[in-house]
Amino acid sequence: QEQLVESGGGLVHPGGSLTLSCVHSQTIAWMDVLGWYRQAPGNQREKVAEMTGGTSPYYLEAVKGRFTISRDNAKNTIYLQMNNLKYEDTAVYYCNIRRPGEVTWGQGTQVTVSA
Repeated sequence: QEQLVESGGGLVHPGGSLTLSCVHSQTIAWMDVLGWYRQAPGNQREKVAEMTGGTSPYYLEAVKGRFTISRDNAKNTIYLQMNNLKYEDTAVYYCNIRRPGEVTWGQGTQVTVSA
C-alpha cells in the first residue's frame, strides 16, 4: 500500500531548527507534486511549501526565508528544513504527494515551539 511516513518533529525553542523527513513507499516521480502542510488546533490546514518539476517552489508567506523544501529521489524522501522557528510554527506537519487522480497524505508529525 502506498504510504508516507513523517519524522523529525519535536520540541524546540524559538529560533531553533528542525528537519522533517517524509519517506515514500514508492518511487517519487519528477512530475509528482510534493508538499508540506500544517494544522494547529482550531486552525485550517494550510500549505507550507510545495514543489514539482518545472516550477519554482511555493512557500507560505509566513515561512519564506526560513523553510526549505527538498527531495532525494534515491531515498524516496521529502524534506522540510525549518530554521528560525517561531511560536506560530507550532502545528502538526503533514507531507503530501499529488498525482493525477491521486493524493497521498502522511500521518503527521508534531512540531512544538516553546520557550
